[in-house]
Amino acid sequence: MRALRDALRSLPRPVHADLRESPSAYLLVLDLPGATAASVEASVAGGHLHVEATREKAVPTDFTYVAEDRDLFLDVDLPLPPDATGAGAEGSVERGVLELRLPKRDASPSATIPIEGS
Repeated sequence: MRALRDALRSLPRPVHADLRESPSAYLLVLDLPGATAASVEASVAGGHLHVEATREKAVPTDFTYVAEDRDLFLDVDLPLPPDATGAGAEGSVERGVLELRLPKRDASPSATIPIEGS
């Protein structure tokens, strides 16, 4: 679990995350403004959680960028606690907030996590 906490601290500056734990699962909450369920992919393999997300940014045609600090892409690989598994994992995105529920178990098999929401 310590490795995951340390990895969350090293996420890119505009990415905010919370990690919660219950007796049966971990809940990872990532703020991804502009991301939708269709633009997020999450998977578990080899003891790591991989999250890829894109966000939409509308730029009015009569404006040009002076500064651009909001990344369009997020691609992170996070180490999982040894008892976390991708089997039975669930994900959802609502209003740019990604929630991933990762059950606890002895082994961590590979799995793609379905993402629901808007």
